[in-house]
Amino acid sequence: MKIDIIASTNPGYVVDKKDLDDFCGKVAGVCYMPHSFNELLKEDETKTEKRVNRTMNDKHHSVFEHGYITLYLENIPKLMAMVLNNEKVFVTSEKSARYTEMKVSKREQFLYNKWKEIILEKIKQKYPQDNQFFNNSRREKLAQENARYMISDMTHTSMVYTLSYRQLNYICGMFEKEINKENSNYKILIPYFKIFVDFANKSGYIDERLKEDGKNRELSLFSNKKRKEYFGEVYCTNYEGTVAQYAQAQRHRTINYDINFLSPKGVYVPNILWEDMDLSLDWIDDMESVGDLRPQGFMYDINERGTVENLIMKAKERLCSFAQLEIDQQTRATIDKYANYVKGDTEMYNKIKQYTKGSRCTFPDYKCPNPCGFKDGVTGERMI
Repeated sequence: MKIDIIASTNPGYVVDKKDLDDFCGKVAGVCYMPHSFNELLKEDETKTEKRVNRTMNDKHHSVFEHGYITLYLENIPKLMAMVLNNEKVFVTSEKSARYTEMKVSKREQFLYNKWKEIILEKIKQKYPQDNQFFNNSRREKLAQENARYMISDMTHTSMVYTLSYRQLNYICGMFEKEINKENSNYKILIPYFKIFVDFANKSGYIDERLKEDGKNRELSLFSNKKRKEYFGEVYCTNYEGTVAQYAQAQRHRTINYDINFLSPKGVYVPNILWEDMDLSLDWIDDMESVGDLRPQGFMYDINERGTVENLIMKAKERLCSFAQLEIDQQTRATIDKYANYVKGDTEMYNKIKQYTKGSRCTFPDYKCPNPCGFKDGVTGERMI
């Protein structure tokens, strides 16, 4: 076997559409090439161009996945980032509201600061001793992570987003569908869709033939469809969660998610506040006071669908002291529900059961590279 690198990313270089077409057109020739790829690289330009036109017109678009483009999106609303991150295939690196403070309105900032201090004090009371997991910096970050539930899902962030030449065209096509709908579920994001499409058109990467996938795809983030739960080799489950938790779940791109965004089902209250009823009620009142901004702590109906293997892979990342507590608990609840549903299938039950005893460091097929030493985290009983 012989392996060669035939393309790679060059930071700072902006590829021309003609070069993308040429490269993808040559790749399209691999299926029928009589000799080697090197011969395709030398072929006459008009021959490659004919192949590009033929594959585009015949909607054989997969070859156009070989060309990739990396975008930097600044001041993009969190919800817009979630729309992009719900489509396949992509690579994303996003500024984290878990670890950095975001620019928000005065109302949000006041509540963010208020609850950051309150939660920090609660953490100090509950977990006062410094150890290999807890220190002042960790407590600050955990307080910040929970305070951000008070800020809007339209809070601006920044992200690096890498997608294929084909996918960029598909996304623009789906955005245009929503722009032209009389009653789009994505109405609040239409101005941002227009900015994205305008940018893509000006970039020169958009080809009308490539924009239409022939399968009538639409954006997948929002859905009002009710799905029946099922657990076997594949699974489908419904639960309530926040957009903050949903954004974490999206990182598991082998699993499908959608959210019913029509109306919130309630308010997420951090576990650390549960023991104080007055504080819990104050938290709910404060969140509802900025309800018109749709804070990230509002709960919505979420559907999750995938395979048992990919859920286990998700558990190996999210059942951990270092993971956001909400997604840790939600992943744990799904694993437990799975085990309960398949009790009659001994083989499947035994496969799932070994992942129900605690965090990932208790799994028989996982070795933690950085043990936290946090007992409540290991057992899944942590409050923060």
